[in-house]
Amino acid sequence: MKICVFCSANDNIDVEHIERAKELGRWCAKNAHFIVFGGHDSGLMHAVSWACKEAGGRIIGVVPRKIEQMGRLTPFLDVHIPTEDLTDRKQLMMDMSDAFIVLPGGIGTLDELFTVCSCVTLGYHRKPIILYNIKNCWDKLIALLDDLEQQGMMRRPWRSFIHVVTSIHEIADICHSPHLES
Repeated sequence: MKICVFCSANDNIDVEHIERAKELGRWCAKNAHFIVFGGHDSGLMHAVSWACKEAGGRIIGVVPRKIEQMGRLTPFLDVHIPTEDLTDRKQLMMDMSDAFIVLPGGIGTLDELFTVCSCVTLGYHRKPIILYNIKNCWDKLIALLDDLEQQGMMRRPWRSFIHVVTSIHEIADICHSPHLES
């Protein structure tokens, strides 16, 4: 599988978030899954790509030129796909990936999450979206989504297309499910 990982590129992150990102990278490599990600060289992006590469995995970076111009391109890429901007990047990542795992992150990560979710609700894809709730990072977002659903703002229950997980074992169950739809 090609697993798209959305996550923070910030270096000022809790150590457990970093360790869990590395665990995900190693798991992807061990299971011969490619990582598709934004190609940045810091934060959780660095952790997941470094661990995957160190464990013998393969990494596809879909990288906006702005990141390259800033000198922030990771050295761990097997495939480097440059894009003009973030919109192009998201579309390419969505097109080439079989599943999406959302680690803790900020505005960019939320943008990526909601883009793939919007595409599911409109029927552009049926790929699994996994919200990895490390150290309860996403609890307030989960509460917000529950509230929006209760207010009738959702076309269908959001948990029907976003899987909330707290462990790599749950990720494995979803990604290795015989009912996986793409």
